[in-house]
Amino acid sequence: MSSEPLAVFSLKSGRPLAERVAARLDLELMPHEEREFEWGQHKTRPLASVRGRDVYVIESLHGDATHSVNDKLCRLLFFLGALRDGDAARVTAVVPYMCYSRKERQTKPRDPVITRYVAELFEAVGVYRVATVEVHSLAAFQNAFRCRTEHIDAGPLFAEVIAREVTGNDLVVVSPDTGGVKRAEHYRDALSGRLGHHVPSAFVEKYRSQDVVSGDAVVGEVQNRTVVLVDDLVCGGTTLARAAGACRRAGARGVVAAVAHGAFVPESSRTLADAPIDRLFVLDHIAPTVLDGTPVAGRVHVVDSSGLLAEAIREMHGDGADRTS
Repeated sequence: MSSEPLAVFSLKSGRPLAERVAARLDLELMPHEEREFEWGQHKTRPLASVRGRDVYVIESLHGDATHSVNDKLCRLLFFLGALRDGDAARVTAVVPYMCYSRKERQTKPRDPVITRYVAELFEAVGVYRVATVEVHSLAAFQNAFRCRTEHIDAGPLFAEVIAREVTGNDLVVVSPDTGGVKRAEHYRDALSGRLGHHVPSAFVEKYRSQDVVSGDAVVGEVQNRTVVLVDDLVCGGTTLARAAGACRRAGARGVVAAVAHGAFVPESSRTLADAPIDRLFVLDHIAPTVLDGTPVAGRVHVVDSSGLLAEAIREMHGDGADRTS
């Protein structure tokens, strides 16, 4: 166990989840102040001493009705810097959703590699470690940062929820594209362990050309089975809708989806309205408020991730060996 006392902070937008995380750690969130100034400028500072403490700041970097992604990123970075200036022993940013994590490589000439730039910003303010949940590309995330990183695996949590909520022993875990096959295999292992028997896997072919997505061949056996579609993020819903339709046409009896980041946009309510998905499980660090009042909202089930984050913080604070997922 680390000799430094543990402290947990959260900025305003992440407070509801952070309060539940702190409660699981038998703590209260440390107090802080956020002030707005002219021309959109702001200041955030801790209201209690952090000298010699092992500090964790929980903040998900997605846009919402109050702040843009870039605004949240700036606010978090400034606060992390203030904590380091306050002589915290270590400062860890716990970012359930890491912005720009899908821009980890050049796809066109002279493209920015924004994942790396974001990593350099975190390093510039002196963070000890950055932790995130179910990042799009684990290798890209780990390679972008020079400080320590922690990948928080959502597979066991989703396996627990699916084993409890989805009946039957005829499940098959399906990736909606070839890029997610490794994630699907990991989820399949977690679900097999939870259920106590082997769960097969499959994937759906996907091709993208000039932002047009095509391909619906299912590789693997889904006929007369309940499909569990797994992905790291749902935004517009096109990929999930296409994959669910392909599985239904291939004979699947039912389709549920488990997606870590429910970053829904308004058009997703139309895209997913007719998608043959019975239930869609998402984690709670992004509230799916954009779907409120739509037919899709009743099929979206928000999963409490506070235990997942609390356990990750407990292990990082224990600081045995840093995990490398």
